[in-house]
Amino acid sequence: MESLSPAGIGPAGIVPQPSKSPLRSSSSGTWMASAQQPIQSLRTTGSKSLRICAEQKASGCSSIDFSDPDWKTKFQEDFARRFAIPHLKDVFPDAPAFPSTFCLKSRAPPPVLEDFAGVYPSDEKWNGYINNNDRVLLKVIHYSSPTSAGAECIDPGCTWVEQWVHRAGPREEIYFKPEEVKAAIVTCGGLCPGLNDVIRQIVITLEIYGVKKIVGIPFGYRGFRDDEISEMPLSRRVVQNVHLSGGSLLGVSRGGPSIPEIVDSMEEKGINMLFVLGGNGTHAGADAIHNECRKRQMKVAVVGVPKTIDNDILHMDKTFGFDTAVEEAQRAINSAYIEAHSAYHAIGVVKLMGRSSGFIAMQASLASGQIDICLIPEVPFNLHGPHGVLTHLKHLIETKKSAVICVAEGAGQNLVQQTNAKDASGNVVLGDIGVHIQQEIKKYFKEMGVAADVKYIDPTYMIRAVRANASDGILCTVLGQNAVHGAFAGYSGITVGICNTHYVYLPIPEVISYPKVVDPNSRMWHRCLTSTGQPDFV
Repeated sequence: MESLSPAGIGPAGIVPQPSKSPLRSSSSGTWMASAQQPIQSLRTTGSKSLRICAEQKASGCSSIDFSDPDWKTKFQEDFARRFAIPHLKDVFPDAPAFPSTFCLKSRAPPPVLEDFAGVYPSDEKWNGYINNNDRVLLKVIHYSSPTSAGAECIDPGCTWVEQWVHRAGPREEIYFKPEEVKAAIVTCGGLCPGLNDVIRQIVITLEIYGVKKIVGIPFGYRGFRDDEISEMPLSRRVVQNVHLSGGSLLGVSRGGPSIPEIVDSMEEKGINMLFVLGGNGTHAGADAIHNECRKRQMKVAVVGVPKTIDNDILHMDKTFGFDTAVEEAQRAINSAYIEAHSAYHAIGVVKLMGRSSGFIAMQASLASGQIDICLIPEVPFNLHGPHGVLTHLKHLIETKKSAVICVAEGAGQNLVQQTNAKDASGNVVLGDIGVHIQQEIKKYFKEMGVAADVKYIDPTYMIRAVRANASDGILCTVLGQNAVHGAFAGYSGITVGICNTHYVYLPIPEVISYPKVVDPNSRMWHRCLTSTGQPDFV
């Protein structure tokens, strides 16, 4: 078996030893004071960024001595240490490995035998496996200056630093015998297009490995401890057509029992593979389950599949459901556009998903070509004043006779009344910025004595409930397959995602540090501004 080493560094694939360096940075080059609080990206002058980092030492952020000729190597070593993915051998050094039962050349189900030595599912050895030392480059752009649009730099000179993460896929050796596996799947949080697609592929891939005991845990983590909820037996026959409809075959919910209670339930049920589909909060729970299993010396693989329609998971190109959401949002935007252009002095307002990130609103605005104003959480704005949104709306009504606004649900929360309430997942209940904008527009034009007809559309739950489109269907299929490959390879406490068009395994703590957000200095946001023609609203 190949060595279970941390991410390789350098063109020669050299793997450094873990460093004791205290350096911590995010994928965007943002120094962090804590797992939840990004400090500042090196997008301004290097000296200013270094001062900010130096001032935050008490919070865990440490400045780099760029005069040290080995600073780059130390940074890479620290990155490799943080992105090394947990393996069963970390806890069970003597855990035996077996030849993989996964082989696409097989014409029959894999043999489920007591001893796998020298036994493969086909007469020929299959060469479609991934080497454990295969890596994917996390970033591919070499910015020459911190002032370049969207620049993500580590030092003031924007030095090119290679950062490698683990490639996903089937391994030649596995650490679970299929006949001893009881796999469970759980879907948590809210609905998202593609949930059924992922469930289906996890079940199908498990069966290809030879697993016979596969169950679904209904209604999220709640299903582990609710006596009225029974686990759902799953097989290819059960899931064959579930991807043809939206929602989740297993149901979803927020919150649930404590981590020890969940692990107690897993022990009682004999579950030794757990596949968790959910967002940041759900993944935090999955990581806690992984750690509790390690604490109890349980040979269990816990693997996450990122599920967030907002596309706000760090390091990943996109998460499943996002493409479908952008496509479905076009219907709402087009409806608002038609309503606005069919009435006298009409304004269409569309509120889309995006608690802390405006990816859906930005991409939907770009795709539609019908949006005049796009408002996202990452870019502050004023409604009133000479440079406010309302003043620009007045200009649009005077020149175009109509206008369409797209706003993300988390935008402008400083403008609406805060409730301080939280949902079952611990998320702050947001104020309704869409209704607030609708009311302020009506009030503004009424005070001016100008007739204005405001059409408000919130398609949130209609979008969440649709089936995945073709793009998301492919993404879900590969994510589900790779989740199973990772579990059989002995990895736990990981999640699977797509990075620079390649599928990778990442340690859960590194992807849930804080939400990924739209960079207001990125080329994509600049393209959106070019498309809408909107000015700054500050």
